Amino acid sequence: MSAPPVRIRTVETLGEREIDGLCRVLVDCVEGGASVSFMRPMTPQKARAFWTKVAAGVQRGERIVVVAEESDGTIVGTAQVVNAESENQPHRADIAKMLVHRRARKRGVGALLLKAAEEAALRAGKSLLVLDTASADAERLYERNGWKRVGEIPNYALLPDGPPCATIVFFKQLAE
Repeated sequence: MSAPPVRIRTVETLGEREIDGLCRVLVDCVEGGASVSFMRPMTPQKARAFWTKVAAGVQRGERIVVVAEESDGTIVGTAQVVNAESENQPHRADIAKMLVHRRARKRGVGALLLKAAEEAALRAGKSLLVLDTASADAERLYERNGWKRVGEIPNYALLPDGPPCATIVFFKQLAE
């Protein structure tokens, strides 16, 4: 039996339903060991504070949020396009907080989210994207989707349970 399909959409406004779903995904990823800026224990309160800030950034036009939803509307993944803050980088954005709930992995959700984030960035006038990851699975995903590995920065951050980890930096040129 195959897994149910997911729908990918760009979220114009993060309402309570979206924030609740995104909180569940973030908590699951951090509790599963993802190095995405948070330490264990990852509480729903920490997740809600984060997504509330993201919602404000979406309203200000500073970022774009895409989500993956199952047929019943349950959010199982997300990615963000975060505009560069510098005046001399209007063409650039970062892909951030690319998260897939552990129960939805190995179903192509990450690839769909990445493609949607790239398309949203292109529609927003971005031609260069940058991201970093501490996940070997994510590295393979990015490489399969045309991202170029720049290099590794050792001891960049901490894993959720404390030990330091490296990060791998990637970029993708969307338009010449």
